[in-house]
Amino acid sequence: MAEDRRTRRSRRALGSALVELVLERGFTALTVEDITERADVARATFYAHFKDKEGLFARVTSDLLEELGERLRPTVADSAVGFTGKPVLEMLRHAREERDLYRIVLRGEGDGKPLQMFVDTCARATAEEFRARADRNGVEPRIDADLLARVWVGEQVAVLRWWAEQETPPMPPEEVVRQLLDLALRGRYWASGFDAPA
Repeated sequence: MAEDRRTRRSRRALGSALVELVLERGFTALTVEDITERADVARATFYAHFKDKEGLFARVTSDLLEELGERLRPTVADSAVGFTGKPVLEMLRHAREERDLYRIVLRGEGDGKPLQMFVDTCARATAEEFRARADRNGVEPRIDADLLARVWVGEQVAVLRWWAEQETPPMPPEEVVRQLLDLALRGRYWASGFDAPA
């Protein structure tokens, strides 16, 4: 029990040190020694858990995605048809709480691998939900679920990065979701100010 608590504490300290240092210097410039020194953790402890700094970043990203998945699950479960905006709202709230970590992942630090992990995980989950929703409602999607999921997640990641990078978010998360809901339901043509073509 004490060992598990110590392990969790060490991993948390290493993850926090990684995030702080990446924001200060960028991932490429960091060494394991920089991270362990900031975390006040022995190098031997670091290597007991991670092969290198890339492994630490992958773990931190994986933990972020796991936490996000837990938070999104209830918002997706009560969404029978269409876009409710609830999962995006929850993601924005999560990004507000974990802003620094989202920023370094979404910027593509670490040769873009954490960002790719983030996008791939979200796209897989989204495609599964699109397929399940189509089955539940007896409809046939007009666009391939994997392609649709990639488009959807790409848009969400772009909005999320823009929103998280601001010291003061440009608008409340509820307003972001309201506008995205309008876009999802009415389309880009309408969103650009045009009436539907005759």
